Amino acid sequence: MTLGQKVRTLRYLEGHLRGLDREMTQGEVVTAIGAELNQRISQPYLSLIERGTRPHLSQGSRELLARFFKVHPGFLVSDPPGFQTGLGSQGLAGETALDRWLLEGVGRLQADPTLSAALEGIAAHADSRRCLLLLGQIVAMPGLAESLSEALMPKETS
Repeated sequence: MTLGQKVRTLRYLEGHLRGLDREMTQGEVVTAIGAELNQRISQPYLSLIERGTRPHLSQGSRELLARFFKVHPGFLVSDPPGFQTGLGSQGLAGETALDRWLLEGVGRLQADPTLSAALEGIAAHADSRRCLLLLGQIVAMPGLAESLSEALMPKETS
């Protein structure tokens, strides 16, 4: 994945994490960095990075974006051709990518230990794809999610 693709992906994830139901625009990222970190980065600079015109970040920009997106600064570099982060065979590439995505969620949702543990459990399952497909079917069936929730996760009474 190139640096530009990573920044675009982070904008997408950040927008959804902030409840926007869409990616954050470059302008929104610039504004949020100013408001939340009291530092500055320009929208044209982000555009150059995402388009690949500027394939590398300055150290200061890398650290700033890493703090804003809550990732390790070392993530904000282009991966070499053929680079893979997962161990596994090519036949499991889709499953590996899904598990990696789930584990990234675990890291980003540490403030909610219950949800973080649930994602980690799905990623650790031998067939995490099937687990998510099953969850989709449960949610699609009227009333089933609520019934299962009441049976498996009763609300605590005080």
